[in-house]
Parts: sequence; C-alpha cells; structure tokens
Amino acid sequence: MSEVDLRKDAMEIFLASIRAVDPIISVKEHVSLEGDILRVGTNSYDLSNYDGIYVIGCGKAAAPMGRALEDILGDRIDGGTINVKYGHITPLKIIKVNEAGHPIPDDAGVEGTREILNMLDGLGERDLVMSVISGGGSALLSIPKDGISLDTEQRITKMLLDCGASIDEMNTLRKHISGVKGGELVRVAYPATVISLILSDVVGDRMDVIASGPTVPDESTYADCMKIIDKYDLKLPVPAMDKIKRGVEGLVDETPKRDNKIFNRTYNIIVGKNMMALKAAEQKAKECGYNTLILSSSIEGETRDVAFVHAAIAKEIRASGNPIEAPACVISGGETTVTIKGDGKGGRNQEFVLASAMKIDGMEDVVILSGGTDGSDGPTDATGAIADGSSIDRGNKKNLDSTKYLQDNDSYHFFESLGDLIKTGPTNTNVMDVRLLLIG
Repeated sequence: MSEVDLRKDAMEIFLASIRAVDPIISVKEHVSLEGDILRVGTNSYDLSNYDGIYVIGCGKAAAPMGRALEDILGDRIDGGTINVKYGHITPLKIIKVNEAGHPIPDDAGVEGTREILNMLDGLGERDLVMSVISGGGSALLSIPKDGISLDTEQRITKMLLDCGASIDEMNTLRKHISGVKGGELVRVAYPATVISLILSDVVGDRMDVIASGPTVPDESTYADCMKIIDKYDLKLPVPAMDKIKRGVEGLVDETPKRDNKIFNRTYNIIVGKNMMALKAAEQKAKECGYNTLILSSSIEGETRDVAFVHAAIAKEIRASGNPIEAPACVISGGETTVTIKGDGKGGRNQEFVLASAMKIDGMEDVVILSGGTDGSDGPTDATGAIADGSSIDRGNKKNLDSTKYLQDNDSYHFFESLGDLIKTGPTNTNVMDVRLLLIG
C-alpha cells in the first residue's frame, strides 16, 4: 500500500465514524411514538396525560436532535428553544434555534438560556419537557448568577482551557458558578416531567459531566472546586472565588444532589457515544482490508504524551507485528488536553498529529489522522490533520521547523502550509475525537 492509498483509506474510515453517530438516527433509535405512547429507552409515557410538550436543549448536535423530535412528535410540540454553536444549524419548523459562542460563552448564549428558563418557569405536573443535550453545552447554556458576570465566566473558561484542565475539572468549576448547570435546569422545570436525550462527548460517558449536567444530579462539590483551583494555581476573579469559599464553608447551597426530589420526574438517557464511532471506523477499516485494533474510547492526558504512545505502537507493529500485524488500523478515541505555552493556532487533534509525525519521521507506509467528530478542533476552522512519515521532511523543505511549531502550539499553520489540514465543516454531531494509525 502506498501512502496515497493509506491517506485515502484514513479519510474514508474517519468519515464513516462520523456518519455512525448521526444525531437524528441516534435519537430515533431510542425514541418512538405509537399512538399516544411515547417510548424512550425502556420507559413509556402516555402523552394524553400531558397538557403541554416543550423541547429545550444545548450543544453542537442539539439542532439535528431537535429535528428528530420534530419528526417524531410533529405538532404535538407546543414550543421549543435550543442553543447551538455558530454554524451548527439544522432547519427546524417549530423549535427556535439560537446560535451562540463556543468554547467561550457569549451574550447570545445568555439570551438564549434566558428564553429556555422563561419557557420552563411555571410549568406543572401535566407538562413534558424533552431536553436534547450534547457536547458544547457548557458554554452554550450559560446564565450569570450570584453576582458572577458573563465576563467572569468567560475569564474562568479561558483559564481552564489554557491550563490543561480536564473536561471533568472544567465542568466541576463551571457548575458551581452557574445558575443553570449541575442539575439546576431541572430545579426550574420542576414539577414538570423532564426527559433528557444526551449525546456523550466525555470520557466514561458521565451524564453529570456532559454539558455540565444541566438535568443530572451533580456529583461534585465546592470542596472539589477548591482542589482544582489549588492544583492549577488558578487566580479566579474575586466574585467567583468568594462564592466557592462560601460554598466550602456551607454558607452557599450546593448544586442539587441525587436525593433531591426534583429528579423524581427526570429521566436521562445516552443516545450516542464515542465507542459507536470507533466501532464504525473498525468496520470500515476491515472492509478496506486492514487488521484492526480499538485501543480505547477513554484516552485522556496531555496530547503530546498520547501522540508519542501512538507513534511507538506504529514502530512496534512495523518491527515485530505486535499488537497486530500489518496492514493495520489502530483506532482510539477519547479527548486529550493541551497545556497552552505558545501563542500559535491549533487544536488538540492537530497537535496530536504534529507530535506523532515527529516520532514517525522517515517511516514508510505509515499514516496518522486525528479529528474531532464535531468538525472543529480548537478555535480553528479545521477538523484535525493527517500526516505520514514524510511530513516532517516536507516541512523542512518549506523551512518549517516542526519543533518550533509544536512549542508554539501552532500546528494549524504547520499543516496549512503542507495542505494537510482536514476541514469537514460542522458535522452537527459531537462524540469527542477519533484517532487513526494506519500501517501498510
């Protein structure tokens, strides 16, 4: 197999993984309507018992998830509002779509969140709320509270992104400075019945972490927040720091926990996750003639470290045929983190590929690809990148110092110069990342 063939196969395998987590299909596989009976997972709901049905939601995949509910429920829906990332839209007939900022929350997200809260306020026991939640929801569902301004929330989000905090750590803090995360959305909707359809973008598929768990009991505490602040030596703005300190002292109410009665009328179900994408990638790779191995859907850690491990696996396959023989396709998922030290442009997938390319430099018939299933990688217009054993040499011939680009966190411009950025545009789904290692 030539590197041209490997690159072509890698792109086909990656696109197959994205198609497998189409939000419309995922929702319809878990939700159906027979007469007045709405079936969601293992639960059934008699719609004749409800006077109003409303759809709310947030996340990069919220629009197509809303589309699926419109297809299923039609004019039974009495109203709806969802917040999505700019550009991640799907035409809807009933549900209003608000485009807003991600990963940094903005005024549009706050206004859209107010619309959602206004819709929920005053609902009763004979109302049904269908919630569609996906990755990106933490930024897209945002409301200032307790003297904490949007500017404060924006500054904290940027701090957490820059220091390399995990998504669990980021969302623990965000839940405790928000008026809508960490189960608080259910507090507003109670006593209405809330059904939350969730597309997972976090390792382990923890529902209290996905989009900061707006409809899920919160497992984290103010004490956990303090541990994170100490770990990264964060200098939070005074209003947020004061609230967390008062929370630790018991002077501020905790986020709602599992024993809170507001969750008695709530049902949360995951309708799509990273492993579904990885299995689809595996199937496509087998069709292309590769021996396959799924490493894990739960890979976390510093992006460069993860990249070095993947490159080492490529070398071992070439040297000894372990853990699988060539032609091989090694597949992994999850979500790594980048500790920002430079002022360049890029994302965790592009940085993964650059770091990997430096370790496979000179190897023949080896290709590495990494991309975000949502179509966006960091604050760029790229999905990810692709490289092979000649990429670093090609860069050298263009006077591109790969070491410097990596140090500057500037993987975008390195691969842009080589023509090796992957740009799918918004995919309207989001189940973390897919990484592919192909050895011919």
